Amino acid sequence: MVLGDSLSASYGIDQKNGWVTLLEKRLDKNGFLYKVVNTSISGETTRGGLSRFDNLLKQHNPEIVIIELGANDGLRGLSLDSMYTNLAKIIEQSLGHEAHVILTGMRIPPNYGKQYTDKFADIYVRLAKRYQVNLVPFLLSGIENNKAMFQADGLHPTARAQPIILDNVWTQLVRLLSNALTYNTPL
Repeated sequence: MVLGDSLSASYGIDQKNGWVTLLEKRLDKNGFLYKVVNTSISGETTRGGLSRFDNLLKQHNPEIVIIELGANDGLRGLSLDSMYTNLAKIIEQSLGHEAHVILTGMRIPPNYGKQYTDKFADIYVRLAKRYQVNLVPFLLSGIENNKAMFQADGLHPTARAQPIILDNVWTQLVRLLSNALTYNTPL
């Protein structure tokens, strides 16, 4: 299950070209028989994701939760302490549900000031260490400095960027799946 914002909800592009849809195709192609559920909503904050999360866990009973939230908190200048707490609660609920977690890191533009942007990016690292969950260091790695990979708004990736985003997530997901196979632990 993917819990995210517009970056995972395929904002501005055809849903079939989004990285989440491409993920299910890649899983199938590589012999991993998983159904991918995309619960992402454009504009979602960590608070909004947390408010929906318990019901989503009960409804979908995921074995793996990919958390892609926080960008809207940062862009709106919301409290970073609240963002940390909300993400921590989502991770705790996932682990309490015995789901494996992949947390996707994000960065925000530097116009918020170095202290805010550094503290924002560090939240993901701190949470991954605290809960020992897999971390995608930066979801948009490899496209962040290429304007051609973004829609006219400069924030949302194009369809052409989606396979690169998928590669960033895939690295952590395949590590998680491989560890489960190696140690014969259920997912």
